[in-house]
Amino acid sequence: MNEGKTDPILIIGAGMAGLSAARLLRDANLPVLVLDKGRGVGGRMATRRIGHGRVDHGAQFFTVRDRQFAQRVAEWQEAGVVSQWGQGFADAKGSLPSGEYFRYRGVDAMTSVPKHLAEGLNIRLQTRITAVSKESNHWLLRSQSGETFRGRALLLTSPVPQSLELLKAGHVSLPTDIRRELERIEYEPCLALLTVFAGASQIPAPGGLRFSEGPIAWMADNYLKGISPDAHTVTIHATPDFSRHHWQTDEKVVARKLLEAAVRWLHSEVLEWQIHRWRYSQPLTIISEQALLLSGLPSLVFAGDAFGGSRIEGAALSGYAAARILLAKMNG
Repeated sequence: MNEGKTDPILIIGAGMAGLSAARLLRDANLPVLVLDKGRGVGGRMATRRIGHGRVDHGAQFFTVRDRQFAQRVAEWQEAGVVSQWGQGFADAKGSLPSGEYFRYRGVDAMTSVPKHLAEGLNIRLQTRITAVSKESNHWLLRSQSGETFRGRALLLTSPVPQSLELLKAGHVSLPTDIRRELERIEYEPCLALLTVFAGASQIPAPGGLRFSEGPIAWMADNYLKGISPDAHTVTIHATPDFSRHHWQTDEKVVARKLLEAAVRWLHSEVLEWQIHRWRYSQPLTIISEQALLLSGLPSLVFAGDAFGGSRIEGAALSGYAAARILLAKMNG
C-alpha cells in the first residue's frame, strides 16, 4: 500500500455506525476500507433464511427522532429501501401503545438498509482482525489469515470490549481515564429463537408483540411483517436475564422453554428452528459523546451504539459524528 494520503481510513465493523461513517468519508473523496468478520454487512441489522422463509433475527425496526437521521430515512424511503411498519406493538395483555414514534423496517428485510449503504464502498467481509498496532503515524491491522492492512486513521465500531481486546493484542496503551471509561461499558446478551411454522401465528398485526414478564422480551411474525411471503416464520427474543442464565444451556432446552412460553400465540406445528446468540445485543452503559477521539495517537476514533444512544438511529448518528471528526483531522 502506498505511503501518505493514499493510505485509507480503516473502519472495523460494517454495521450501521461503520457504514454511515464510510459513506460520509467516501462522499468527501477520502479512501476508506471497511473490514468485518461477518459474511454480510449490517451487524445486528441481520436477516437469515430458514426453511423456505426469512427472519430478521437481530434489530427488528428503528425509529426516527433526529432531524439529520430523518433526512436520511426520507432518502431511503424514496429509494424504496425502507417503509413504515407501524406505530407501536401490542403487549402480551393485548394493550396497544399510543402516541409513539413510527417504526420503520427494511422493505425486503432489515438488511436492506446496510446493503444500500454498502453500495460502492470498499468492504472486506469474512476478515477477522486479531490485533491493532501502531507504526510511526499509521495503524497496522493484522487478520486471522495473516493479512496486514495499513491506514492513516482508524475507526473502531465493533462492541467496545472487542475493540479493547484488539488494541491490547497490538500493545496499544490508552490513557488511563479513557481506558477505565471504556472498560465499564457492558452489554446485554440475547438468545434469539428463529422458527418456521406450518401455519399462521396468533400474533396481532402488524406482526410484533412486546412482553413485560416471563422469559420472552419480543416476538415478531415475519410473514405479517412482509419479509417472508413464502413461509410463516417467527422470531423470539429472550430477555437479558433468561439469556444470561441459559447462555450455555443446550439449544434444545432453550428452544423448548421459549416455545412453551409462546404457546398461546403459536398454534401450529414447528417445522424448523435455530438459535442465534447475540453476546453484545444492547449496551447497558452509554457514553455521552456520539464518538470518542483519542489524542496523542494516529487518528483513532471509537463509535457505535454505546456512544450517544443504543438505537439504530444512535449508531447512525455516532457514525456521522465519527466521520466529521476524521474529516476535521484530515483537513486540519
